[in-house]
Amino acid sequence: MIPALAILLSFQLLGEVAARGLGLPLPGPVIGLLALVVSCSLRPALADRLRPVVQGLLGNLSLFFVPAGVGVIAHIGEFRSEGLAIAIALTVSTALAIAVGALVFKLVAKDDE
Repeated sequence: MIPALAILLSFQLLGEVAARGLGLPLPGPVIGLLALVVSCSLRPALADRLRPVVQGLLGNLSLFFVPAGVGVIAHIGEFRSEGLAIAIALTVSTALAIAVGALVFKLVAKDDE
């Protein structure tokens, strides 16, 4: 478990170094995740080694939302005063994310036919 976590954190560190060192507009964790996906595609044994730890993390994903919940409670006054704008932003961004996901799925599914 520890070696697998070290591998995951190493990819995140690699992404952070690349993002900051090269001045890229993407967040470091996103770059690290892309590098991890490429590495797992090229070396399936790496994906097999990481699978149990990743499944454990995904199984407890709700724990990662606790800090966000605390932030909401800490800034409840701002949510009350800006509630409509926040609701509109959340609704529009959710609709856009669903639309983009459907479009990407349609493009990928078309290639399989």
